[in-house]
Amino acid sequence: MLQMVQRISSLAVPVMLILILLTGLIRKTDVYNGFVEGASEGVKTVVRIFPAILAIYVAIAMLKASGLLALLENLLRPVMEAIGMPDGILPLALLRPVSGSGSIGLVSDILAQYGPDSLTGRIAAVMCASTETTFYTLALYFGAAKVKKTSCALPAALTADFVSITMSVLLCRMMFV
Repeated sequence: MLQMVQRISSLAVPVMLILILLTGLIRKTDVYNGFVEGASEGVKTVVRIFPAILAIYVAIAMLKASGLLALLENLLRPVMEAIGMPDGILPLALLRPVSGSGSIGLVSDILAQYGPDSLTGRIAAVMCASTETTFYTLALYFGAAKVKKTSCALPAALTADFVSITMSVLLCRMMFV
């Protein structure tokens, strides 16, 4: 069964490429120029967001170097132990509601340090996938919709993040330990 799934999944990318090319031929669309324009926009996006990503990495490094992250970890250790959260996950749990790209960088660091098949790596991946960049999302959508009364949304969203973080730890412990 697993081998069949692996064979099918190994065909996913080539099949998608063929479907895109066929769709372009049927619709008489210049697929190559569309790809080149998309890649150009992607490079522009990377250049535009690089300073923010760099600032987040610097801020994380400063938090670690200053000892503030260790202080927060010590203060929250009883809660972490109660749900079985391994060391190394708390910075991700604290950063995820604030920054998507910063939390992806932390997940990358966690996977490099602990490995993708470790309990810590699995918890980090599930946590990142099941939580939201709450502050960014609220600011973006409420700003776009011109919502003025947001007093209940932030506590509800942060509660959802807390539940997602807690459940990520508990479910990974149930499934992988």
